[in-house]
Amino acid sequence: MWIERTLRSELETCFRQFPVVVLTGPRQVGKTSLLDKTFPRMTYVSLDSGSAAESARSDPVSFLERLGSPAIIDEIQYVPELLRFIKARVDAVGGNGHYLLSGSQSFPLMHGVSESLAGRAAVLTLSGLSGAEWMASDTQGLPWEEFFFRGSYPALWAAASDSPSRDRWYQGYVATYLERDIRNVIKVARLRDFERFLRAMAALTGQMLNLAHVARDVGIAPSTAGQWLQVLVASHQVFLLEPYHRSMGKRLVKTPKLYFLDHGLAHYLCGYSSYRSLRESPHAGAFFENYVVGQWLRHRDWTNPRMGLWFWRDQSGNEVDLVIEADGRLVPVEIKLKERPDPADARGIRRFMELYGSPGPAGIACLTREPWEPLAGIHAFDGRVAPSPGFNFGV
Repeated sequence: MWIERTLRSELETCFRQFPVVVLTGPRQVGKTSLLDKTFPRMTYVSLDSGSAAESARSDPVSFLERLGSPAIIDEIQYVPELLRFIKARVDAVGGNGHYLLSGSQSFPLMHGVSESLAGRAAVLTLSGLSGAEWMASDTQGLPWEEFFFRGSYPALWAAASDSPSRDRWYQGYVATYLERDIRNVIKVARLRDFERFLRAMAALTGQMLNLAHVARDVGIAPSTAGQWLQVLVASHQVFLLEPYHRSMGKRLVKTPKLYFLDHGLAHYLCGYSSYRSLRESPHAGAFFENYVVGQWLRHRDWTNPRMGLWFWRDQSGNEVDLVIEADGRLVPVEIKLKERPDPADARGIRRFMELYGSPGPAGIACLTREPWEPLAGIHAFDGRVAPSPGFNFGV
């Protein structure tokens, strides 16, 4: 079942404006399907194929000549040396709309792009389904709670008769990720330790990151934990939300918070087998925070790349879960897994506004269906989609 993707129009626009468009993101989020749906008649080749990859390595000039343009080159990270020949070709030909490149392993891919295609390529990141995309699709009347629990990978939302077992699907996904991205690309030898590290990261979802504690618990060196964290970031498994600290110096916390780009993967890695068990757990609020931050990350990447996303916390424990920055305006947002937030839930927002003034709208992302005001100037809104319909963020 095809679910329409928000990024499609931006992909078309960028292809008209740049010689090359690079579409990256984690495995299984639908990059190839999006390219095929958007450009159905374009020549396509995947470098995941041994023969195609060998042809591209051995004689890249002839490979590109035979391929012609416009063309889609999938899994470009397997032959990153091809990027400098793509640069030479688009410089020689001129104009826009020559190549669409895609890949899931951004550590080799983005290094090559930054070296060879600077100023010539637009880079777009496709994540799993957003809440708005899922809600607009044919989900057979399933409640949002099912999407929150299962996750955002499109394969989990095939037609009812074809939908895979959630647990079996994630089991295969993790095994493939470890074998293809970790062992083959980054040469991590101890896959069992890396999987334990991955599960330890999932247990820290929505929390400030203390790598020294993680390294101790997993039994690896702190330097190794730092390297492996960068692998998770580069392979689009986790996202670090940095703290906002303008003009506050040492009074503010400066440690990032960790989130998974797919909320369902975090739930699976932590061992939750149903929405009920997740909802009743002490981690439910952190996982909803992960979900909401993920919606805003998608909105930024797909429609508003100028937007800044932060969190704010001072050393007295006052905190705002999400600070949205756009056009010089700050929008503090607290995140609560409830339908009716109370004034106490806005304590961090009030402290933030005391320090930075009243920057504009402020909100509490929750499960309410209709926006309302727990306090004057602070709106409760539906956190399941971003931006929330009916609430003007001014961003």
